This record gives sequence, structure tokens and C-alpha cells, in this order.
Amino acid sequence: MTPGSPAAETVTAGGVPDPAARAYRQLLDDQRNERRRTFRRPQRTVDTARANRTGLGGRHLGVGISLSGSFVALFLLWQFASQWDLYADPMPALAAWVVLLVAGAATLVYTNRVSNRLPTWLFLTVLAVGEIVVGLDLAGYGSGATVGAYPTAAAAVGALFATLVTVRRGRDIVAATLVLGAVVAAGSLTVDRGDAFALAPAILTIGLTVFPPVLGVAVARNFRRMVQRELDLVLVQSTVTQSSTAVGMLASEELARIDLDAETLLDDVATGRTALPLSTAKSAAAAALATQLRLHLIEGRRETWLHHALTESEFLGPAVNLDDPAGLAGQLSPVQRDALLLAIWLLISDTDGAEPTVSLVFGPLGRTSGHAVGEMLRFPIQIVIEGVPRRRVDPETWQAIRAVGPHIDSVRGGQLHVDIECSIDNPADA
Repeated sequence: MTPGSPAAETVTAGGVPDPAARAYRQLLDDQRNERRRTFRRPQRTVDTARANRTGLGGRHLGVGISLSGSFVALFLLWQFASQWDLYADPMPALAAWVVLLVAGAATLVYTNRVSNRLPTWLFLTVLAVGEIVVGLDLAGYGSGATVGAYPTAAAAVGALFATLVTVRRGRDIVAATLVLGAVVAAGSLTVDRGDAFALAPAILTIGLTVFPPVLGVAVARNFRRMVQRELDLVLVQSTVTQSSTAVGMLASEELARIDLDAETLLDDVATGRTALPLSTAKSAAAAALATQLRLHLIEGRRETWLHHALTESEFLGPAVNLDDPAGLAGQLSPVQRDALLLAIWLLISDTDGAEPTVSLVFGPLGRTSGHAVGEMLRFPIQIVIEGVPRRRVDPETWQAIRAVGPHIDSVRGGQLHVDIECSIDNPADA
């Protein structure tokens, strides 16, 4: 059963999908989850994604988030100075600020000069320093401070955590921030002030504690996802220039490994390190190498550029289903390939809600009237999009689809159907 088939579109009275349609959609979800679970990125892609953080802008993002947190810390330092006379003994709070400023300066220097990831032992050290700062500040705040005084250094620890959002996992920062916010809330809200309006500054202090690191984590996470998407798009676009059928990056890496193993074996035989006839183990190894080589060569003759673009993409692979038994995608021109890949990419990436599913069906191959040399070959491309309303489709997506060929779009059974009539040069005339 292919997308767009009657079983996939039939609905019962009232617009409720029939069991066959629900089963088909469940099958698509299962296939998506399986592809995501078994996805393995080529090593070349991994190396590119781990490029220098400065080149990708990650370090500059970290500096900007750190500066934003520093402004919050400076405001709280000014607040501490303005309530100096309200402390019965301001020395513990002053000591907390000294420790915090020294720790903050050291953390800024370290995160901007070392590797991409903060070691766990150093992260735990920062947490321990934060505990010391919170303890000292709450000790000074609780030792007879009058109405109008609030924790300041303890709240500024959140700004310290904000400097770590680009070098630690977001869940670590969020967990530490929530604990910090709970401690500051307990220290600032449990004091009997006798005036309900005095709660407003306490609530503001709690917000200043939690807001910088949580916002920093959200910004850093979205930035990483954006960079990963763009890297993924650039890397899969390299498949557009491949021949009609070829091996992908994963297969290329495997072929390079097989080639090295074969050269090593042949060199051992040529130099006499391996005696002839080959031993049983060496013969089995040579036979395995030959079998793997034949399998890769066979795959290279039946897998098109679009197959490799989808299977080697972290974002497209789980969401796109391809049905191209005749390998017609390999006959598209470079302009048509680039436009089709861009259209699929835009359909997948321009959604905020549930993950969409795109199904591509190529063929069957047709022919224009007559048999003259130079005539165009035509075949349909059916795109079935689920999870993307037509009104949400970007105009650039329609422009890319038009570059592939004339199209007709319709909405059936809650799915957006795009039927493209694609024309290509006859390979026999080449």
C-alpha cells in the first residue's frame, strides 16, 4: 500500500479515518521511529558537525549569554550596596560577593579558552562554589536584616550558571537552577515582613535567579538545533551532484575500509609475510572482503542520490518515505534535484507542532507522443504531506516545486497531495 492509495485516504462518516488508514499511519510512525533509532551519521558528517565552535558562532553566543548574565549580576550587586545599612552584619554577604566575583571571573576565562565541554569535576566545583555563596548570603540575610533587604549574591549565582550553558548539557544547568531557585525562594519568602507589598521585590529576586540560566539554555539549544539543521542540509546537498546511481557517504567510508584491508592482505602476500596457500582464516577474510565489495557495488547500481540524501540526513531520514523502484530520481537534472531536495527540506523544517511526514512516489515512467529523437520523457511525482496544513506551506516551497515541474495540489483525507508532472531528457539520446 502506497501513500495516496484508497486505503490511506478512506474516511468514515463524520471524517474519522477508517481502521486501514489508522493502521497505515501507525506503520509510518513505526518506520519513522525505527529509522531514528538505527540512524548512523557518516564519520565525515560527524567531524564537520564537531568543527571549531568559533567558526560556528557557538563561542560568541556563549560570550553574549555571559554578558547578559553579568548585567543581572551587576544590578544585584548595586542592590546589595543600596541595602548595606539594612544588614545587622553585612560581612557574610560581602564575603559571598567576593567569592562569587572571583568564581565568575575564573569561569568566564576558562569557558572562553578551553575545549567545547566543561569537565564534570569542574562543573561540580562550580556548583560547590555556588553553595558556598548561597550559604554565606543567606546567613547574612537571616541575621537580623530589616524589611527591604533581600538575598543578592545568592540570586546572582544564576548568572554564574548562565556562563556554562554552551559548555554543559541543558538539563544539568536547568536542574541546578531549579534547586537554586527553590533555596532562594525559601530564604526570601519565609521571612515575616508584615507587609504584603514587600513580597514583590522577593518575587523579582527569584525571577532574576532563575531567568538568566533558563533563558540561556533555551537560546543555546535552539542555536545548536539551527546549526545542526543547516549543516545537515549542506551535507546532504552534496548528493545532488552525484551520478544517477552511486554509493553514499556511509558506503564510501565502508569501501575505503575494505580497500585498505584488501591492500594490506595483498601486500602481505607480495612481501611474503603471508605464505601461500592462504590459511583457512586468511581465506575466510579474503572471501568476506570480496563479498562486501560486491554488495556495495550492487547497492551503488540501484540506490539514487535521493535515497542517500534521505538515509544520511538526521532530520529528513525519519520523516520522509521514498518509493522509487525504477530509480527515476536519478534521471532528474541538477536544477530539479536541488529544487526537490529544498522543497522536502522546507516542508520538514517549517513546522512548530507535530512532526510532519512526507511520502514521495516516483513513476510510472511515460513517454510523449511520437518517437522522435530528443523527445522528453515524463513521469509523475506524488508528494503526500501529513502534519503540514496548506496555509502553512512557505511560498518558497511552492517555487521550488514549480522548478521540478508543473504541479496540482489538493487536500484529501487531511493530507496535502502535490502531483508533479516531471519532464526529463531521454537518457537514450545522450
